[in-house]
Amino acid sequence: MHVIIQNNLAYNNGLIKISLMPHIKPTREIIFLLTGSLILNLVLVENHYYFGHTVYAQPSISDTNLNVEPAVEELSSPAGMAFLNDNSILVLEKEGSVRLVSNGVLQEEPVLQVPVNTENERGLLGIAVGEDNNSVFLYYTEEDPLRNRVYKYQWNGQSLINPTLILDLPAEPGPNHDGGKIVIGPDGYLYAVIGDLNHDGQLQNFPDGPPPDDTGVILRVNPEDGSAAPDNPFANSGDDLLGKYYAYGVRNSFRIDFDPLTNNIWDTENGPASYDEINLVRPGFNSGWQTVMGPISLSGDTEDDLFNFPGSHYADPRFSWAAPVAPTDIEFFSSSNLGDRFANNIFVGDINNGNLYFFQVNENRDAINLDATQQGSGLSDLVVDNENELSAVTFGSGFGGITDIETGPDGNLYVLSFDDGIIYEISSTNSG
Repeated sequence: MHVIIQNNLAYNNGLIKISLMPHIKPTREIIFLLTGSLILNLVLVENHYYFGHTVYAQPSISDTNLNVEPAVEELSSPAGMAFLNDNSILVLEKEGSVRLVSNGVLQEEPVLQVPVNTENERGLLGIAVGEDNNSVFLYYTEEDPLRNRVYKYQWNGQSLINPTLILDLPAEPGPNHDGGKIVIGPDGYLYAVIGDLNHDGQLQNFPDGPPPDDTGVILRVNPEDGSAAPDNPFANSGDDLLGKYYAYGVRNSFRIDFDPLTNNIWDTENGPASYDEINLVRPGFNSGWQTVMGPISLSGDTEDDLFNFPGSHYADPRFSWAAPVAPTDIEFFSSSNLGDRFANNIFVGDINNGNLYFFQVNENRDAINLDATQQGSGLSDLVVDNENELSAVTFGSGFGGITDIETGPDGNLYVLSFDDGIIYEISSTNSG
């Protein structure tokens, strides 16, 4: 096989970015042997191809009072995970397998195999566990027909059975910006995020575009039948689709999470060539895409340039990266195991660099609170503009592409690596 590489070859944070000639159509992952003994694989991220090491060094974290160690290995392109109880984890593999980790051991056979389309960002994408721990929700791109769907399954202790369709969402044209993260909120409703799928409608702030079509939104629905929550922000609009939405104007998001002290929703959002975001998502939030990413004052636009449904509102992101890092999961760490500094504050992972970021929330729980070091780095505008500012919020590195972060039942932090196929556990050096 021959690959033609253009001259714009760049190395950054353990990744070699290349551009392929237009007639080259590689599969999602191709193995290359380069000079010496270094084996690299080709990974597609946000329309760019990256060479990423297939074998990563042990991740490192900045806090010497904490350990990071592999807890589960030999997963294949894991896209998400959920704890069923103290002893069991369900892990999603992008190609359609749901794997069970029981007492720290990855079981050989999947507990479920679903037929999915895996082109680009499609696949088995999201998982949420119901309040009874017996209901499991899965979001995946069904192959035939080509749709993004949420099903509710029953967990019988050995397998997932009795699927019930909860949400039937579009998947075209895509094939990227499928979103896929789902969560059961503290209010008992199911929240699901789907990206714009490259649509240009009213939900993407085009006033003359097509009406609501279930793209670029966060949905809030009854987990039993997918019906709209009666107090949704657009429930009285007269539009059945709009009535299911909690927020819109979302380009592409890989996670939403709830502040355990306020129940407010926060999300991450991937920008195009600039401005990835962390957002506080109030009911009726218009995230601004395609008009704006990042702070609106830097865009040359105003809120009058957005398409606002009655009851909607725009707000600037709480934090941004000017150069995309492709943030994925956001996790409010609801434990004090790692120290009081981390309790009920935010961890964020990225896919481009394999970095784990940490942010403290202010006293009002509605903004990021920078420490003295972060302010001194130049981050007072809450926008990362250079490597020094990036370093100031980086808690850990070397994780490969992070796809999920969870607070475990044991109170430790668990980080899922897509590239490594590993669940890493972060714990205190004093935990023993």
